Amino acid sequence: MASASSSSAPVRVRFCPSPTGNPHVGLVRTALFNWAFARHHGGTLVFRIEDTDAARDSEESYTQLLDAMRWLGFDWDEGPEVGGPHAPYRQSQRMDLYREVAEKLLEAGRAYRCYCTAEELEERREAARKAGRPSGYDGKCRTLTAEQIAAYEAEGRASIVRFRMPDEPITFTDLVRGELTFAPENVTDYGIVRANGAPLYTLVNPVDDALMEITHVLRGEDLLSSTPRQIALYRALAEIGVGGGTVPVFGHLPYVMGEGNKKLSKRDPQASLNLYRERGFLPEGLLNYLSLLGWSLSADRDVFSLEEMVEAFDISAVNANPARFDLKKAEAINADHIRLLDVKAFIEACEPWLKAPHAPWAPEAFDAAAFEALAPLAQTRLTVLSDITANVDFLFLGEPVADEASWTKAMKPGADALLASVRTRLAEADWDAETLKAAVLAAGEEHGLKLGKAQAPLRVAVTGRTVGLPLFESLEVLGRERTLARVDAALAKLAG
Repeated sequence: MASASSSSAPVRVRFCPSPTGNPHVGLVRTALFNWAFARHHGGTLVFRIEDTDAARDSEESYTQLLDAMRWLGFDWDEGPEVGGPHAPYRQSQRMDLYREVAEKLLEAGRAYRCYCTAEELEERREAARKAGRPSGYDGKCRTLTAEQIAAYEAEGRASIVRFRMPDEPITFTDLVRGELTFAPENVTDYGIVRANGAPLYTLVNPVDDALMEITHVLRGEDLLSSTPRQIALYRALAEIGVGGGTVPVFGHLPYVMGEGNKKLSKRDPQASLNLYRERGFLPEGLLNYLSLLGWSLSADRDVFSLEEMVEAFDISAVNANPARFDLKKAEAINADHIRLLDVKAFIEACEPWLKAPHAPWAPEAFDAAAFEALAPLAQTRLTVLSDITANVDFLFLGEPVADEASWTKAMKPGADALLASVRTRLAEADWDAETLKAAVLAAGEEHGLKLGKAQAPLRVAVTGRTVGLPLFESLEVLGRERTLARVDAALAKLAG
């Protein structure tokens, strides 16, 4: 397998998404591997926007892409907002350049005009399929005479521009998959300019790679079949003097599989990057997990920093087999990263979920000192940052949340007598966690109950929930007056 750094040229990679809808985790994984590869080799990451599809691209999606890259913590060396020697970096602003290249390819005989209609193409493809032959383009227009072209033009036929593929196998060494060979009958001539004159992705992507001197292309396995076409085009571009003449080295990343062992689609709910942001994943936690979709730092270590990933990243160590997206594992790794934060950073990370629209309490009810007192205990229990709201809402609401399922579970027969005993002992206790625990333990013993069952009605009376932060530390922060008031309210509800 070829070395990723076999070329003496400085490493230049590109990340070139299309601004069509919300960014998805497969796109993020591709960005991560390109970023880590560039940083590992001290190279350049080019961030390029493929916005040539006017029907699907939008400014809103473009803004979301930039925002997503910033949130993830990626920095890029050339591209939107930072500029660079190959600007502009939005393909919609480079259309004249692509048209010039297409004309040069036509003049050099490396491309030609194809006048076949969609109906004619489909008819010939169907005939090829029935005969058991490859159903790609059959080359009908690649040797048209001047008279034939004139006749088609006189008919008013529209034409696209097709690239002329060489009549020989194309072999290249993939950094992930090793040596691959594609036979010419399986890689036929293909369109590079639409009938309306608009350049296609198949042209603009290799042209930009050539002009921006990209040395390595790391992208998804779904694009593997187009690679021999692009390699042939890179060689043709070099012949007509476009770019520096370098054919990039390719590495095709494995599919990310979703539920039912199907390829994770951008339409799958768990594919949306916004979902993870809204749930409160840390960028470093999400990226750590996504790095494991095809690569690993070591066999016995799943949790690591981005700095450690960059230090160790080796594209040839990426597994070619499909990687399955496991939400529970993603959550577990994110929880580990939450615990790795220092308390101050954790408190800052929680801030969005402690105010509107996430927090159900009035802004003036929030008590920063009370939250900071319980933050270290909350930090060890969160899977995602959005969990913090339900863990601390009892501190800032006038009364605990009304969770009837929790109430029914905790307030079994005899709960009123137990809660009355607990109330009596709490009223007389010093207000610190250890003393409060001892008081509830003693009340439980009066009723033949161990601590776990003795504290259950108290927890629901005070917090509204059967599970949450350590109870006695929570009571200490909540305070005597509010705790006893909530116990009284629960006793009244039980009596009523």
